[in-house]
Amino acid sequence: MDICCRNSRTKPRQGLQKDLRALAANIRADAEGRYDRAEPGWRSGVEGTLLRIEKTAAQLA
Repeated sequence: MDICCRNSRTKPRQGLQKDLRALAANIRADAEGRYDRAEPGWRSGVEGTLLRIEKTAAQLA
């Protein structure tokens, strides 16, 4: 595979990676302050989801 084909696939991945990281940051910011009054297990569910989003973004690099 030549470099031009590889680069054409890299740009969309980088865009998706950026979008996923922004999504995780927005979820984290929205969740701040809600942990104290949330039902048990809610925090671990949010943190687990954030870890999966961030792991997926890292795999796109």
